[in-house]
Order: sequence, then structure tokens, then C-alpha cells
Amino acid sequence: MEKLTIVANITAKAGKTALVKAELEKLVEITRAEKGCLQYDLHQNNENPAHFVFYENWESRELWQTHMGAQHLKDYMAATDGSVNLFTLNEMTRLA
Repeated sequence: MEKLTIVANITAKAGKTALVKAELEKLVEITRAEKGCLQYDLHQNNENPAHFVFYENWESRELWQTHMGAQHLKDYMAATDGSVNLFTLNEMTRLA
């Protein structure tokens, strides 16, 4: 099975950047400890602080899908309900 790279883009609504950032930061340590997580890095756009990117690498899609059902992600979704303007998720395969 090929390793899976995830690129997730999250843009907070106006006035909600600090809340979304704090909730995203809570995900980092717990996710890095999950089975199959090889890399889980959170970035913030230098020119648009409301825009965040997760760059992730997983041993397999199955292990990433287990992560997507984890309680800490459900908690994040509840805590940021109505605070995120845009969320996109891209499943990628490294070519070179």
C-alpha cells in the first residue's frame, strides 16, 4: 500500500482566527501519537492569518480514515462549528 499524503486547507471566518488556531493546535500532539501517523504539521499563512494548512503523511489510507473518525476530531468540529469559512481536503500520492 502506498503512503498517503493529506493537504488540508482551513480558513477561519472573520473574528474566529484565534479560536480556530487554538483548536487546530490541540489536534497536533494527539494526532502525531496515532498509529500510522508519519507527519502532521500545521502551518499558518503569513499574509492571511485566517488560512491554515495541515500537511500530513500516513502509512496508509485506512489508518488515516481511522484518524478521521477519532474523538479529538469530533471535538474539534464541535468547538469550531460555525467558525470555519472554507475547508478543503486533498488526498495525494508522492510522485518524486
